Amino acid sequence: MPAGTHTLLPPRYEDVRPIAHGGMGEIFLARDRELGRDVAIKVLAKRFAADEDSRARFNREALAAARLSGTPNIVTIFDVGEHNGRPLIVMEYLSGGSLEARLTGRRPCPTRQALDWLEEAAVALDAAHAAGIVHRDVKPANLLLDGRGHVHVADFGIASAAGLDSFTQAGTVLGTAGYLSPEQAKGERATAASDLYGLAVVAWELLTGRRPFESTSPTVEAAAHANAPVPSVRDVNPALPAGYDGIFERALAKDPRARYATAAELVGELRRGLHDDAGDTWIEPWPASTAVTRVAPSRPRSWWLPVVLAALLAAGILAAVLAARGGGDAQTLTVVQTVTGPGQTITEAPTTPPAAPPGPSGAALNNAGFAKLEAHDFAGALPLLQQAVQKLNGTGSTDEAYADYNLALTTVALGQCTNVLALLDRSRELQGHRPEIDRLRHDAQRRCR
Repeated sequence: MPAGTHTLLPPRYEDVRPIAHGGMGEIFLARDRELGRDVAIKVLAKRFAADEDSRARFNREALAAARLSGTPNIVTIFDVGEHNGRPLIVMEYLSGGSLEARLTGRRPCPTRQALDWLEEAAVALDAAHAAGIVHRDVKPANLLLDGRGHVHVADFGIASAAGLDSFTQAGTVLGTAGYLSPEQAKGERATAASDLYGLAVVAWELLTGRRPFESTSPTVEAAAHANAPVPSVRDVNPALPAGYDGIFERALAKDPRARYATAAELVGELRRGLHDDAGDTWIEPWPASTAVTRVAPSRPRSWWLPVVLAALLAAGILAAVLAARGGGDAQTLTVVQTVTGPGQTITEAPTTPPAAPPGPSGAALNNAGFAKLEAHDFAGALPLLQQAVQKLNGTGSTDEAYADYNLALTTVALGQCTNVLALLDRSRELQGHRPEIDRLRHDAQRRCR
């Protein structure tokens, strides 16, 4: 144990090693001997801990952030407390380092990898904003990677807790001036739109290897965020899609009201731009926690499914009676989900899928099912996608992967659990890792215990 560490941490933590140090405090890797696991422990810097108001604010913000524990792509907080007058947070240890460590050599990251990371960060930020929590310090150092390379957002609310949510608090945020929104640089209060601005700066840096207003002077860089026009991202990396300049013009708008409404929308536009540039198919973003897979022979059109459904699903209070027709014979499918108490639901649904008609191909059925999803007609989508999966089963095609995913999504949306995990396993086996699959798997596991 490093000298002096025993006075900072409670005695239950052993094999303590410092792993990071910054203006706000120190982070240690330690072994929790009571629970038998490695943890990361952030200890608030002494200069903040000396102020009683700062300590109280730190604890309030840390406890608020702890409410997000268990949300996909957010670092789990195990404990919030104080030891020898120094507030501390005990959280899960992620072994993959941070995105900051990946931004060495001033080289851009592969575009598809960058978009996957950004999409995972977007899930976390949108969930936090829905819970009324603003991060205020979105930057690569706070985007941590687990052992499988997935992003988890750390330090929700901690900048605010330490009084660091404004550049005007002298000397406190110079190290992160490159990611400050214009309103923060001017000393105004940070909002969810400020987080989206910070994520856009991170996106720019991942895609180009540098920040949009990069300067050797933090003060000059912060002022540029507030006053300078948005530069062309393609001037820095000409290999990026043609539409990216327009996307970043909006994402880095000086007026918070002019930016994208959600992080998912921003990342969805970046993914759309990449696929439009290549002329191929892509996965449409589903707000909040899931996404719908689209197979289309032509370039996709813009659409956004409302957040309302995702919110109702997350709350477990979806109650719907939906009718559909499938196959050659008229058939009525009725699905009713009623929440009768914690963990108690009553669900009615057909026990067997309708037989697949001989005519349409599996790909055509998948597209027809997707059109129903687009219209929010999940019951109508169900028989079409069941038939699509039947016809495509064993082909090993991308169509099969998409149909498997779409059927799993529809099943979860209808409050059912039948075969969802098997469908997602097969989809991932065929198309590789996608954050959308991981998020839907997490939702299904949570709802189908």
